[in-house]
Amino acid sequence: MLKKNPFIIVTAMLLLLAATPNGASAAPTLRTMFKPLLADPLEPRIAVMPWLDDDFLQLDIGTSADLYQSANGNFAFGIDFGTYSLLQRSDNFKFPVDTIDYLFGVNFSWKEQLDIDGLPFDEFSARLRISHISAHFEDGHYDEEADEWLNEEDCPYGIPFTYSREFVNLVVALSEENNRVYLGYQYLYHTIPDDIGRHAFQAGVEIATPGETYLAADFKLLPEWNDEKERTDGFRGTWNLQAGWRLTALGMENVRLAYNYFTGMSRHGMYFYDDESYSTLGVIVDL
Repeated sequence: MLKKNPFIIVTAMLLLLAATPNGASAAPTLRTMFKPLLADPLEPRIAVMPWLDDDFLQLDIGTSADLYQSANGNFAFGIDFGTYSLLQRSDNFKFPVDTIDYLFGVNFSWKEQLDIDGLPFDEFSARLRISHISAHFEDGHYDEEADEWLNEEDCPYGIPFTYSREFVNLVVALSEENNRVYLGYQYLYHTIPDDIGRHAFQAGVEIATPGETYLAADFKLLPEWNDEKERTDGFRGTWNLQAGWRLTALGMENVRLAYNYFTGMSRHGMYFYDDESYSTLGVIVDL
């Protein structure tokens, strides 16, 4: 089993290393060296985001934690855990789960101060992730009266089907105070189903605005499913635009009230072939 899944070996080695202090901070901390990307919908976080144009609710539960930080404060590695759920909103305060994605992995981060004339940024940072993500349809996607899965005819594979990916993700960023620009690249080194494009690209910007408010945009080029070819072919631009307010004045500096507009390929693995557009308004907690 270990030979077939080297990710388990890498994870175990990093956890053992994290437990061995060597002149640096080895105590786990939720204040990660690389700050979470504000508008990336697949960043580990705690979030409750109702859709404004449909009876759905996004519920995210997860976090990143640095297990080790170097003595000079410019290198760290840690772990990521996250679940991303799509719930249906129904009567009597019920929320059947339509689909859920599970993510876990390890990350390495690095930062360096900059002093370059004419450059409006004073810090360069980078984060490398090695992660696994799987996705599953749940009871909310099943019609018990009809004894069938919902929208089964739209899925290119029989329902239920196995969705599992292991990937490497690299993000590099330039930042100053609460302003940041970044670029990213992701490579799938293993995927089920296997007729999925291996490459994805990312770019984003975060801009601080008056009164603890901010604007952020996350853009991805993701593999687009082609029904005729029965595989992904080319890319589809995917945007998540966010306007938010940090509740610092209320003593909750890690809490954001945020509005999102999402358009592009679904963030949920079970809907990897689906194109979506929707708006959400809710609360995000950055631990």
